Amino acid sequence: MRKASIARNTAETEIEVSVDLDGSGAYDMQTGVGFFDHMLDQLSRHSLIDMTVRAKGDTHIDDHHTVEDTGIALGQALSRALGDKRGIRRYGACLLAMDDAQIRCALDLSARPFFIWNVEIPTQKIGTFDTELAREFFQALSTHGGITLHIDMLHGFNSHHIVEATFKAVARALREAVEPDPRKLDAIPSTKGAL
Repeated sequence: MRKASIARNTAETEIEVSVDLDGSGAYDMQTGVGFFDHMLDQLSRHSLIDMTVRAKGDTHIDDHHTVEDTGIALGQALSRALGDKRGIRRYGACLLAMDDAQIRCALDLSARPFFIWNVEIPTQKIGTFDTELAREFFQALSTHGGITLHIDMLHGFNSHHIVEATFKAVARALREAVEPDPRKLDAIPSTKGAL
């Protein structure tokens, strides 16, 4: 049962996240931030991780707390659903093209969070969405999911394509990393014997 739910309530946000690592990519996102919902849809669909997100935040100020806290809760849910990580592939990588944008993602479900972001987004906004929040989301996901996460933009000029390609690339890498390894279903993928 590789499923988990997290509820995270602060003075700034109320977040509920559910994940099923063995899903089909079914998603139901309601964060109050339209573009972010669209990106979370991509994360779920292309990772084949079923995700439900309910977020209420202080969006009358801006979207920062909602986006960051969703990343925190989602990272915690992924970590909980993975348990001791027995039988997973652990590593994932993707080189993803979306029109003008090409993004490379490599990740390790190591329980040692480390985040590299080499992505230059040419505009400050996509609609009403602050593009700098893409980085904030992935930083929170990495930190609270215990994920070593490297994201590099090889090229691109359209902000929407660049950001969407990052979510899709992370999704595909995550799909690979959480999948059961049929050759080692009974083993934790580390010489340490623990992750």
